[in-house]
Amino acid sequence: MALIVQKYGGTSVGSVERIQAVAQRVYKTVKAGNSIVVVVSAMGKTTDGLVKLATEISPNPNRREMDMLLSTGEQVTIALLSMALQELGQPAISMTGAQVGIVTEAEHSRARILHIETTRLTRHINEGKVVVVAGFQGTTSAGEMEITTLGRGGSDTSAVAIAAALRANFCEIYTDVPGILTTDPRLVAEAQLMDAITCNEMLELASLGAKVLHPRAVEIARNYGVPLVVRSSWTDDPGTWVTSPKPQGRSLINLEIARPVDHVEFDTDQAKVALLRVPDKPGVAARLFGEISRQEVDVDLIIQSIHEGNSNDIAFTVTTPILKRAEAVTAAIAPALRSQSNPKFDEAEVMVEHNIAKVSIAGAGMIGRPGVAAKMFATLAAAGVNIQMISTSEVKVSCVVDAAECDRAVSALCTAFEIEAKSKGEVLTPNPCTDAINRVSPPNPFTDAINRVSTHSSPTPPVRGVALDLNQARLAIRQLPNRPGMAAKLFGLLAQHNISVDMIIQSQRCRVINGVPRRDIAFTVSQLDGENAREMLTQVAAELGWGEVVLDSAIAKVSIVGAGMVGQPGVAAKMFEALAQQQINIQMIATSEIKISCVVAQEQGVKALQAIHAAFGLAGSEKFVVPA
Repeated sequence: MALIVQKYGGTSVGSVERIQAVAQRVYKTVKAGNSIVVVVSAMGKTTDGLVKLATEISPNPNRREMDMLLSTGEQVTIALLSMALQELGQPAISMTGAQVGIVTEAEHSRARILHIETTRLTRHINEGKVVVVAGFQGTTSAGEMEITTLGRGGSDTSAVAIAAALRANFCEIYTDVPGILTTDPRLVAEAQLMDAITCNEMLELASLGAKVLHPRAVEIARNYGVPLVVRSSWTDDPGTWVTSPKPQGRSLINLEIARPVDHVEFDTDQAKVALLRVPDKPGVAARLFGEISRQEVDVDLIIQSIHEGNSNDIAFTVTTPILKRAEAVTAAIAPALRSQSNPKFDEAEVMVEHNIAKVSIAGAGMIGRPGVAAKMFATLAAAGVNIQMISTSEVKVSCVVDAAECDRAVSALCTAFEIEAKSKGEVLTPNPCTDAINRVSPPNPFTDAINRVSTHSSPTPPVRGVALDLNQARLAIRQLPNRPGMAAKLFGLLAQHNISVDMIIQSQRCRVINGVPRRDIAFTVSQLDGENAREMLTQVAAELGWGEVVLDSAIAKVSIVGAGMVGQPGVAAKMFEALAQQQINIQMIATSEIKISCVVAQEQGVKALQAIHAAFGLAGSEKFVVPA
């Protein structure tokens, strides 16, 4: 017998008929010998309707009262589903977040879960009842007992947190699509269903705008080793497994706010090659990295920065043994990238830097917590370590520094994030998710699919999914002094204002102004935060010696994700070539080990996603129609 947590979204419970269908599915699962906790969202568009009512009363409604209002939507669903189960003869009880014992921070509309008091929940389970829980909500600790909501994706978060607290065998997320697809089926109807995906890949896709799972839910699954499966509530298809690493023995206290960094990693076997003053036009990155891949040069980080005028800088890192080959390829292609429109335009210049190191912090949900990256930058600044390149992702933030400063950087980061300092071989850890498919073996017939995945699936392709984010804005700050502490000040200010930053790019060229070397820095934020961030940074720019702050909201970010791209030259080149064939200019490039992201013009975002999805052969033969 297994203990299963099932979650049903708003479309899955959008009508009385749909609620009765969910009740039948739950009843069938119980009759198979399982104990069930069901977490549900509000019916259909109920939450949207409640928000509309609030805005008709007040253009800026009080957040506490909004939580009080919005929490009522799920209460309707839990009562109706409990009634439907009881009509089938299945004992059931509905419970609000407060009754279940979901204790959160005192942050209205965006609370994180601190812990779950499972005593009452466990008692009802042991009595043979199906417990139907209102997702998306909780309560502050004893005393105030304020109702709180968890923000977007809160029901996913509730379900996985309950599964972690109960140590459930697995958690099923039921939605309106048959599982996790290679891209949004609303944009590419031939998007292909995946049998399984690692938690790190899913974290990246979720943070990039894939709406099937919220990043916070995946974070909890990763941290507590909760196997997840995403399935359609309309069919009995097996869905997609999100495989989690072996549990790390974390405390269930401070469940969502516990240590965000698991490891400090470093690699001293790195060198940097930068190509300066390349024309800012479609096809340049494709041409460069196409030649690099043909010479079988494996590239690690890739950064394309913004620059004033009509040129860009592209930098990448390689391992030291292949540096000479990488340098030769880059030097050979540089003259061919001379601007054709302006013969007097300076020829592209190759710059090589030896003796660098990459230091990284790794964990779940790095981007979603504004203070994590800022703390890393502040720690390096306090240790007197200057940052040469920055790479960010949901699971890792990496900085390229001088090799002579690597030991000092690692020691400082281990202290700051309370990570036990170890030898080089022990600090450099593999991705714990890559062997999870073989590890997971849930003892239940509903999980047979995962065993089929682990024994019969074909080799993992380098790219698993393509994502598009049309809700970002780019901020560029000109002429930051090139010295330790600048990144710490900048991103510390953003963190203080609770503004999350995604891509971060430093220009490779330094300009000496009044005797001070300076670089430009650009980064992306949510469009909702763009104007506030610009105003706040403009106010402090003169005081801190920065130049102009420029905001561009007409951008799109298109990304590919896949753990299999590690060690496979040519993946980036194929992505860049797909964009070049559509005459789509790349404005920024940033990479991590399992993700490559490009910023393009907003109006070209959908076309970019479709071109990249086709280039990697991710389309299937079946067309998926998302229910209305």
